[in-house]
Amino acid sequence: MHDRKHKPARWARWVVAVVATLLACAVFGATTARAELSLGPHQALYEVTGDPHLVVDLGPLGRIVSSSPLPLGLGVSVTVQEIPADLTAVGASRTLQAMSRDLDAYLQFFDSPESTTETVARALVQDAVIRALVAFGLVVLVGVAVRALLGARRRGELVAIVAPRTWQIVGTAALVVLVWATSTGSVPVRRAAEPAEASMVFAGTALEGATFTGRLARVIDTYSGQLVGLYRNNSGYYTTAGENLVAAWDEADARERAATAGFGPAEPGAAEPGDDDGAAVSRPTGPPEPPPDTLTLLLVSDLHCNTGMTPLLRTAVARSGADVLLNAGDTTINGTGVENVCVDSFATAVPDDVPFVVADGNHDSVLTSAAERSQGQTVLDGEVVEVAGLRILGDRDPLETRIGGGTMAIREETPAEAGNRLRDVACEARDAGERIDVLLVHSPAVGDAGLRSGCVPFQLSGHMHKRIGPEALGYGLRYVNSTTGGASLGKLSVGPLQYPSAITVLRFDTVSRSFTQLREIVVDPDQSVTVGDWESMPPAWPLPGNEPVRPGEPR
Repeated sequence: MHDRKHKPARWARWVVAVVATLLACAVFGATTARAELSLGPHQALYEVTGDPHLVVDLGPLGRIVSSSPLPLGLGVSVTVQEIPADLTAVGASRTLQAMSRDLDAYLQFFDSPESTTETVARALVQDAVIRALVAFGLVVLVGVAVRALLGARRRGELVAIVAPRTWQIVGTAALVVLVWATSTGSVPVRRAAEPAEASMVFAGTALEGATFTGRLARVIDTYSGQLVGLYRNNSGYYTTAGENLVAAWDEADARERAATAGFGPAEPGAAEPGDDDGAAVSRPTGPPEPPPDTLTLLLVSDLHCNTGMTPLLRTAVARSGADVLLNAGDTTINGTGVENVCVDSFATAVPDDVPFVVADGNHDSVLTSAAERSQGQTVLDGEVVEVAGLRILGDRDPLETRIGGGTMAIREETPAEAGNRLRDVACEARDAGERIDVLLVHSPAVGDAGLRSGCVPFQLSGHMHKRIGPEALGYGLRYVNSTTGGASLGKLSVGPLQYPSAITVLRFDTVSRSFTQLREIVVDPDQSVTVGDWESMPPAWPLPGNEPVRPGEPR
């Protein structure tokens, strides 16, 4: 009688069992999640722990201990592994040059640690969800199997025994799972007797408040001043360049507003024009509006992992009012997984509502493409895509270049054959009444066949590390952007610029479906910035029997 009175209803027992199982699986997933990613130039294993600290284990060198970015008192254990051989294999040059590239990778990490943090958090959450779902699925399968093996009679007997004790069983099981998951997710405290005082030299950097143990602590005391000097020099360099970019854009906007209002170029200190009574006529203010029916595009290329440019890209996207960002490839240096931090950093420069379209270059790889797709970017793969009303065709570069390994074909086709394939796709789209608006490929020569066929009206590329065009070729126009990362042959692409960085803003008329104007933004190594005036596109040869199309007139 007592048992029947306190026996939960059947539906209540099922709800309790399902909820308890889900919670247990969620705890299991959260406390056992792990991800193999990168830390600077190193491969690294990230694991969730029950200790509320971020612990970077550097083996015999010691550990770096900092506060954990995870909620609920969870921590992260980072086991730093080797630097991939394909990142440092450079033939005979294995000393200073290899160390310089490693330093580049460390600078990339410490210049934008939030990108690494976001990537790690996303990977750990994804792994935790997968582990929780797999665990729940296994529990369900085991439950179904046991239920079938027991049979109806035996199940009834067990229910009669277990049902009155539902709450006690659930509570005990949850406690056991919680204790087990916490213990397996905890990292034992090692070298507890070691000094662990925060190093003051890292104040104002990404490692502020972190403690160091073992040999690393002595190394930090000896060399940290030099390393922090490099970090602050790099950070200060791009901060100044960013301020100069804002000032240069303000001046360009003022020139454009004055020209639009008919005042002519605004000269510093010049008096305001007035009427016959001497009353001043105020100049228009605010950012200039683009012409009606205009799509604004921002073009970058050859970033080569220079994450110092990320804040300047963010400014350029905002000030240009870009509707789409186009990346003509070579986002990385060697296409390795550890360089995904560069992809993640550049992705933060673009708001979620601005499409990001990429045509990967010869220094990128399938790993780079996967990282870009994980950031929601559109990676071109030989098919026509429509983005913000713009019909874009493109593909990854047919060649791959690896440090120490040279350049090789990644498909069974030459660059010329890749160009012919893209030409055929463009011509099929034209014949179907959906002519493409732009061909986006890394290497300019890949677009030759399409431009000469009349099926490609406009091509955007990079690769050459210098501006070319816009110039007429065949029946279309081609424009080659210089390097946005400031990369040049034999020069480092991380740290202060050693070669001018270039970004291009383009305007596309949605009625005539033609590119009408461009302006180039150049950041020089001395941190000076030039935001150029708008340049009109040169005419292209019209197709036989066709008249040239003017902006605002339908094609």
